Amino acid sequence: MSTAQAINRSGVYSYFLNMVAYQICCCCGPAPCSLCCSFCPPIKSSSSTRVMYTLFHILACAVSCLMLSRTVSEAVRENVPFFNVVCDEAHGGGDCEMLVGYSAVYRVCFGTACFYLMMALFLIDVKSSQDFRALIHNGFWFLKFITLLGMVAAAFFIPTESFLHAWHYVGVVGGFAFILIQLILITAFAHTWNKNWLTGAAEDKRWYVAVMFATLFFYTVATAAFTFMYKYYTHPSACRVNKALLWTNLGLCAIMSFIAVTPCVQQKQPRSGLLQASIISCYVMYLTFSALSSRPPEKVEYQGVNMTVCYPNVGRDEIQNEGNAVAIIGAAIMYCCVLFACNEASYLAEVFGPFWMIKVYRYEFQKATCCFCCPEEEEAEEEFVIDDESKGCQKVIHNESHRVAYSYFFFHFVFFLASLYVMMTLTNWFSYETAVLETTFTHGSYSTFYVKLSSCWACVVLYLWLLLGPLCHCRSDSKRPRRSRIKRRMASQRHVSVIV
Repeated sequence: MSTAQAINRSGVYSYFLNMVAYQICCCCGPAPCSLCCSFCPPIKSSSSTRVMYTLFHILACAVSCLMLSRTVSEAVRENVPFFNVVCDEAHGGGDCEMLVGYSAVYRVCFGTACFYLMMALFLIDVKSSQDFRALIHNGFWFLKFITLLGMVAAAFFIPTESFLHAWHYVGVVGGFAFILIQLILITAFAHTWNKNWLTGAAEDKRWYVAVMFATLFFYTVATAAFTFMYKYYTHPSACRVNKALLWTNLGLCAIMSFIAVTPCVQQKQPRSGLLQASIISCYVMYLTFSALSSRPPEKVEYQGVNMTVCYPNVGRDEIQNEGNAVAIIGAAIMYCCVLFACNEASYLAEVFGPFWMIKVYRYEFQKATCCFCCPEEEEAEEEFVIDDESKGCQKVIHNESHRVAYSYFFFHFVFFLASLYVMMTLTNWFSYETAVLETTFTHGSYSTFYVKLSSCWACVVLYLWLLLGPLCHCRSDSKRPRRSRIKRRMASQRHVSVIV
């Protein structure tokens, strides 16, 4: 073997050992998590941490879905050895319903919710990554994963008698709280986007073109959604409730759009317009789709044939059959909204403080930016520390040395509420005893239908209050509202240092 080959081989060994050592520090130490590839672009420590906690939540939701599936339940009963013995030891008894079905979903979500609530209480008032609690938050991933598994496993040993009923009421309260936070975030998202781009339009007319195209896009999506639902969720001889709901919500979208451009609203809120109305209309149509997907189908006799109608996927013989595509799309959109709420709420809570739900609507942009979902920050004087790439993994930018990028407490608390919301959604809210995964997003129940319908109308009421609320306040025109400024306490000079 030549000297060059020996040097190359020793370099590969060194690279591999450094990579393994760093991953061990990530799993069992305070090091932030990163990919096992040094060619990947650098990642901020705040971003990698949120990705890991999101993966924890996705894993818990996937396990809940599997346990709720009738097919998986039957396979577990038939193929898992000592199933009945384990069930009897865990207070299941009988036909062992506790380890599968809605009871198992309640217990998995109980362990997951307790994990995030414990982390939220532990991380109250963390200001920077120098705090020892921040080291636990950003590292020790294997130990936290074992803790999560332990909490979920312990939930299966809780006696069934009174636990499920009590936990159901806790889930109802937490689920509705999460729905409220989600509605506030969606309306705030539309509000800040419209304000941001109209601020730029006052200086550069090209921003008007961007506003026009975005408005047209969202109205097109809302119209396409209405057309799709009217075609597949209605029937000529049935589905009167669906038809009434579709036309009612379409009328509400038209009313919101008209009010947004009325002179009295424009006088009090010059930054209001059709862009935010189009975004809210699009979200209302999604909530309508979610409500109609959750409503049980109807059975009618049409042209001498008994048919089950009011849900999509028309077969070749024009008889509607159950389809999985709509269920998958609905579940994917729902969970994307959940992740958006968890991450955006924690960021706004750090920027605006505990009363972010009020302050975010009063924020005035200084200039237009493409990052329309988040208020711009003042030029921050901050010091970033970048890991040396000799560790053999993706480089990590430590961007929280002086101040955290998001509220740790609120991040975990919203994930706690999201766990309860997912639990209630999977188990059909108040009809949890008959819930199975195969029908959750297609047939659903009337309790789920009314919950989603009420959240749809609550979104409309909240947006109308944002438009008409300022008209109720008697303020002098000579007084101009103060512009909110976001101030960050940072170092006196910005520089980047590399640790070798």
